[in-house]
Amino acid sequence: MSRIAAPAVLRAIRPFSEPRVAIVHYWLLTMRGGERVIDRMLGLYPGADLFCHVYDRERMSARIRNARVSTTFIAQLPFSKRLYQYYLPLMPMALEELDLSGYDLVISSESGPAKGVITDPGSTHVCYCHSPMRYLWDHYHGYKSAANPIARLAMPPLYHRMRKWDVTSSALVDGFAANSKFIQQRIRKVWRREADVIHPPVEVAQFEPTQEVGEEFLWVGQMVSYKRPDIAVDAFNANGLPLLMVGTGPMTKRLRAKAKPNIRFVERMDFASLRRTYAQARAFVMTAEEDFGITPVEAMAAGRPVIGFGRGGILDSVVDQSTGLFFDRQEPETLQAAIERFDAFEHHFDPADSVARARHFAPEVFDRKFREFVGGMLG
Repeated sequence: MSRIAAPAVLRAIRPFSEPRVAIVHYWLLTMRGGERVIDRMLGLYPGADLFCHVYDRERMSARIRNARVSTTFIAQLPFSKRLYQYYLPLMPMALEELDLSGYDLVISSESGPAKGVITDPGSTHVCYCHSPMRYLWDHYHGYKSAANPIARLAMPPLYHRMRKWDVTSSALVDGFAANSKFIQQRIRKVWRREADVIHPPVEVAQFEPTQEVGEEFLWVGQMVSYKRPDIAVDAFNANGLPLLMVGTGPMTKRLRAKAKPNIRFVERMDFASLRRTYAQARAFVMTAEEDFGITPVEAMAAGRPVIGFGRGGILDSVVDQSTGLFFDRQEPETLQAAIERFDAFEHHFDPADSVARARHFAPEVFDRKFREFVGGMLG
């Protein structure tokens, strides 16, 4: 009799008990896309404890600053906030040293090493994946060629071991969520695991269209090689159309030197200025292959079309021939051809279509889908 009654009692008690939650992120040093996801997760699980390798409290959102944050031993190493990437080979061991005993739910946020934690047998571990580590897998040869000579010698044996750990640690995760179909495919390829797709939250309500649309095209992002800002500079050097490039990085000096007068550069903008710039742009230009890509969604929320490289996460957000146009190769000539096609497309573009599309990626959509995903894993 008692054996029959016990499960019924457990079912009655469980809904009234909040699970003890740990959230594991790679590093908390700037408020970018991954950190905005963490901020949103803390809103869903306000009592969660937060773990990461390195933490800069002053640069975080209020919600993250108010959380209980613990760091791995990486934070105690010299100049860790600046040289954290050099400590990458130590991060698997650092994660395994975290004591997550007693947590019912562990949420790892993966792009740098985060998922390789050791959890209780009875706990549930879900991983929200922005991407399997690019520098270990599909971007490895690009990172290696750009590294200094000493790092280039060290990378093959170190990264070989890291890849083994990365695949092994993926088996410890109970369920994966990917931030795009593109990352869903990467997870299947690298870890041989299936993943639900839950797009990251974008604050689309903070953007709005304007009637004061100008003649200038807009590019926004870090001036780094994988973003391919050089394609935009070369294409607009050739066509002579006005282009505003917002961002900074190691390529800035070289790009400024070869840009013609029709291209202007602004390294930083406050949010109010950026909102206005999105809304007034003739079109937003995206040259990178992104895991998801928040900037094209922001551009659509501001009612502007996107001219983007048609691979990666942009395929989840921009609708070709409706909210933008795609070009199929990362070459200046192909981008130029898309801009020429844009002249005809522009006449039947409707800003309302872009705004409506952007709403699919609002924070409340992320909240609902992530809760459903975790709820399904917890049973």
